[in-house]
Amino acid sequence: MNRKSKWILLLVALLSVVSCQTTNEKQSEKKVENKMKKNPILENWDTPYGTPPFDKIKSTDYLPAFEEAIILHNAEIEEIIQNSEQANFENTIVAFEKGGHDLDKVKNLFYAIEAANTNPILKETANKIAPVLSAHDDDILLNSKLFERVKFVYDNVTDLSGQDKRLLDETYKSFVRSGAELGSEEKKKLKEINSRLASLSQDFGNNLLDETNAFELYITDSNEINELPKNLKAIANQEALNRGHESGWVFTLQRPSINPFLQSSTNRDYRRKLFDGYALRGDNDNEKDNKAILEEMATLRLEKARMLGYKTHADFVLSNNMAENPDAVYQFMDQLWPSALKMAKEERGLLSESMKKDGVNEVFEGSDWRYYVEKIRAEKYSFNEEETRPYFEFNAVREGAFMLANKLFGLTFKQRDDITTWHPDQQVFEVLEGDGTHLGILYMDFFTRDSKRGGAWMNEIRPQSDMGEMVTPIVTNNFNFPPSTPESPSLLSFSEAQTLFHEFGHALHGLFSNVRYASQSGTNVPRDFVEFPSQVMENWMSEPEVLKLYAKHYQTGEVIPNELVERMNQANQFNSGFRTLEYMAAAYLDMAWHTIDEKPENGTRAFENAEMERLGMIEEIVPRYRSTYFSHIFSGGYSAGYYAYLWSEVLDADAFQAFKDAGIFDQATAQKYRVMLSKGGSEPGMDLYVAFRGKKPDIDPLLEKKGFK
Repeated sequence: MNRKSKWILLLVALLSVVSCQTTNEKQSEKKVENKMKKNPILENWDTPYGTPPFDKIKSTDYLPAFEEAIILHNAEIEEIIQNSEQANFENTIVAFEKGGHDLDKVKNLFYAIEAANTNPILKETANKIAPVLSAHDDDILLNSKLFERVKFVYDNVTDLSGQDKRLLDETYKSFVRSGAELGSEEKKKLKEINSRLASLSQDFGNNLLDETNAFELYITDSNEINELPKNLKAIANQEALNRGHESGWVFTLQRPSINPFLQSSTNRDYRRKLFDGYALRGDNDNEKDNKAILEEMATLRLEKARMLGYKTHADFVLSNNMAENPDAVYQFMDQLWPSALKMAKEERGLLSESMKKDGVNEVFEGSDWRYYVEKIRAEKYSFNEEETRPYFEFNAVREGAFMLANKLFGLTFKQRDDITTWHPDQQVFEVLEGDGTHLGILYMDFFTRDSKRGGAWMNEIRPQSDMGEMVTPIVTNNFNFPPSTPESPSLLSFSEAQTLFHEFGHALHGLFSNVRYASQSGTNVPRDFVEFPSQVMENWMSEPEVLKLYAKHYQTGEVIPNELVERMNQANQFNSGFRTLEYMAAAYLDMAWHTIDEKPENGTRAFENAEMERLGMIEEIVPRYRSTYFSHIFSGGYSAGYYAYLWSEVLDADAFQAFKDAGIFDQATAQKYRVMLSKGGSEPGMDLYVAFRGKKPDIDPLLEKKGFK
């Protein structure tokens, strides 16, 4: 055999090896692909409108789904980096936007369920995956080769406009704000901080849920609860049975239990025990204590902000919000605080005097506040909240929100019993335009339970997008309403009914979205704009014209009487100082934690007390969220942003004034309002608002609404 023949045989052999390796790699990829298809979370959902197949998904499916989706996302990022073509908008920015679809799918689904219907497996998954996801995000946003391509496009592409320009700007900014311009050692340190913050946040939320669920006020003597509402006693009796008691009544720290108890119980000791149980969550110096966790989080956030070139964490957060900086937030809140404080002091005087009339010559306490508010409402306005509950049956209130959406926007809501749910309490609705066109899917999960975190919230399981193919939104509303009992359906208080309209406003924000990119859709807006669409909806629910649509007695069908509505609205004006002060104290506390320049020396309690003393806070009022159970800022996304609810109140009061001027069901105003919501985060929030209203918001409608003017 000559030399040439040998080289030919050798070349054939090498090609055979390469071919074999390529075949093996393809087979390996095929195995991974097949494995992924077996996971019901990652497979294509052959269900109505692509809704999650909850009947097929097990809690154990989430962790492997996360792991596999991360692998897929990494491959997508690597493909962008390795692209031999010069970086441009399509092959870098749009490709980055499209990347991570599977991971987003898993995250959106998991965190919706983990908040609303958790269990030990989901808790363990959350604990494991939090630092992994943090590291994954850092690996992408701190990737120097990827950032080079993004920066090249940002520096050189100048012919974009509208949503494309916004996507480029926001993508570049997200890299810079994540530390892409830092040195290698600083990036390493930043990754460690982010991982630690993710774990601490998860620990904070777990501790809070466990402490909330562990508490109970167990009463066995029926004579001690005679004055309590019948429905509350029925719920408490069922709770006692659920917790293994053979009889009696258990009252918990869930709002449907604690609030009506504090409003109606004549037993000061019981009121104090329940009140203190709520106010000391995460602050009992036990294994579930949150003080060390939140102190470390606040300190790490400060360190991270300084690494990124900001004075404080609040400066970092607010530079991306409508407020822009901490001074603007403090200036805004300081306008309202004196009026709220003055009104709350006047309310305290009336309440304290009422207690003395009861023959109780002791110091008035925070646990007395709600009880004597109800006494004064009964005496001054002949109003008792229990009178209204029969008119706010939860299904009727839901229908009220639906009818309002129909009158304003022509929407209809079709219940879909063929779509599976994550809990039997859920209801599912297909949302349709006036012409019958499909708009989206809305899940509603109504009742309190041990597996659900407190409060009320909205999730986007699938955000709207239109990158060549319209993807319609799937959103959820989640509540903690009192469950039905054998004696009656779930009957809501006025504030609970208001909460349903509030969260429904968030749902509409997600459903109305009509943008190209998912990262700009629905509620993907600055934190101090996101609460505006929800709070606007609250304005309608107590308008007499709207109440007549849905507020009907669950037994007789009688429409709520006009005189009861008048008394209710008058009574609800009372205690406005308390409500504003309670909320604002928490907003100030949030800002205090996130404008620190060093770790507080004397710990959480001393830090809180110092801030309340600075404000001149009434000691009988506890901030709506004390630090140790302030989940919005320590296990949610509202750090240095809790002020947003009040900021949004200015917007919502001013916006509703437009409807009052034109007529509360005015179609032209409603259409302009819908257009504003449909743009999501594709334009700056204030620009959207001015386009709707024709001017910047005026604070006067809010001052008038609160009785401060």
